[in-house]
Amino acid sequence: MIELYTYFRSSAAYRVRIALNLKGLRYRPVPVHLLRDGGEQRQPEHLARHPLGLVPVLRAGDGTFTQSLAIIEYLDEMHPAAPLLPTDPPGRARVRAIAQAIACDIHPLNNLRVLQYLVRELGVDAQRKDAWYRHWVDEGLAALERMLVGDPRTGEFCHGDSPTLADCCLVPQVFNARRFDCRLHDKPTILRIVEACERLGAFRDAAPENQPDAE
Repeated sequence: MIELYTYFRSSAAYRVRIALNLKGLRYRPVPVHLLRDGGEQRQPEHLARHPLGLVPVLRAGDGTFTQSLAIIEYLDEMHPAAPLLPTDPPGRARVRAIAQAIACDIHPLNNLRVLQYLVRELGVDAQRKDAWYRHWVDEGLAALERMLVGDPRTGEFCHGDSPTLADCCLVPQVFNARRFDCRLHDKPTILRIVEACERLGAFRDAAPENQPDAE
């Protein structure tokens, strides 16, 4: 049985839950509460799984894996059905570029530990913290909208007419953007793609509100 160390609102864990569902892989979720008791991810037993103290962590028969994009590509290689990357090198490069624009450029600036540092160490108040969040999300998603709308390879989903790694990343980022009341009305392509994703059970079942540790 695959085990996924997860937190219901972690966008990185959310990505992996989507990928597991799209591939029809059964797994056992192991909740790691990122706020309780100072953050269970900082406890020695979790640091032994992931030295950075993050989720997700995936355990399968052949090892323990970290970093959401690496985990999803591992799953794609081990379980080729319902592929999450195109077969052609240019297509794979484009899907990875979209995914990394989210996972490497938008998400790290708004990660929980970054927001906590702004408040605890730099004394940023809640209003300015939220302004920080909205600024970087809006800037990143605006760029992503331009990437999508300007490319004929964009279809019902980010790349063509079936979900890919890019969609696994996009939906959780938009979920968080909605949580923080970020501007989305001027990103119609992103909203259309997310709506298409959310019609699929694999995405709905992975949503934070449907997780056993949801609060």
